[in-house]
Amino acid sequence: MATSGKQLQPIIVKRVKKAGHSAHGGAWKIAYADFVTAMMAFFLLMWLLGSTTKGDLQGIAEYFQSPLKVAMQGGNGSGNSDSILPGGGRDLSKASGQVDGGEAQRKFKAVGAQLARAEQLRRDQMRIEALKQRMEAVINESPKLKDFKSQIRLEKVQDGLNIQIVDDQNRPMFDSGSAQVKPYMHDILVEVGNALKDVDNQISISGHTDNTSYGNGDRGYSNWELSADRANASRRELIAAGLPDGKLVRVEGLSSSQPLDPTKPDASLNRRISILVMTHEAVERMHQSLEEAPDASAGGVDLVPSSGGGTPAPAPAPTPPTSPPAVIAPARTR
Repeated sequence: MATSGKQLQPIIVKRVKKAGHSAHGGAWKIAYADFVTAMMAFFLLMWLLGSTTKGDLQGIAEYFQSPLKVAMQGGNGSGNSDSILPGGGRDLSKASGQVDGGEAQRKFKAVGAQLARAEQLRRDQMRIEALKQRMEAVINESPKLKDFKSQIRLEKVQDGLNIQIVDDQNRPMFDSGSAQVKPYMHDILVEVGNALKDVDNQISISGHTDNTSYGNGDRGYSNWELSADRANASRRELIAAGLPDGKLVRVEGLSSSQPLDPTKPDASLNRRISILVMTHEAVERMHQSLEEAPDASAGGVDLVPSSGGGTPAPAPAPTPPTSPPAVIAPARTR
């Protein structure tokens, strides 16, 4: 067989071996999700801007410039309002902006406040009546207090429940001219303190004397200091019996300025300790009078007994004493 002069080239076959694709990262998914979220927020913002009136836009701008002013005036904006009172209101007939809610809304709020106040007064009266019944039960059942029942007086007054421990000619509460507590007075105060330690109301303590002058009382130690010291001594006994010190809002000495028997100013029953369990209204009135008073001697709450029975009598106009009462802060001791 004849052969050509050209040499045959070898045939090379390349076989490509296919392999699987390497795994792609998921970072692009997060970026794509952020992009879609941003676009949705952008279109939502554009829709809100397009559907918001010019007055609302001005109100929003004013809010970010002075948010406190808009919040105090009321409403959610103060723009595009045709009322003389800018901002606030619930007039749905307005296409843009807000107007003042009017007198009806203010009267509604006032009525709501009056109803809340009346409900609080009702709860206070129920609490005071329950406390009076419990104190009467304590006095009748306690073997230590039965003998002194005539010297403990319970009376509902305008400001709460007044518990008065009166003196007796043959059985004084304190040593003569002193704030030293007698043993039986100690027992009375211990029982009273135990009965009052769980009461929610706050308490005021007042010391009273008769009008018998105390030595050189005009310039030295007088009935004012004596009544204040006796009130403070009673406070210490109540605290030792378990009454929380935070329940006391006032301890004062009133000397003979408020006699229990005005016809006999030197009678022994005018020498007494008054423990007033105050209503919430009385406490608020006391703090308000102290804040509004021009000086420290203008504040106070009048302890006016009722004329009798369970309904408090209206308080007459207070008559200021010839000298200001000696007041001792609850946290102080002498």
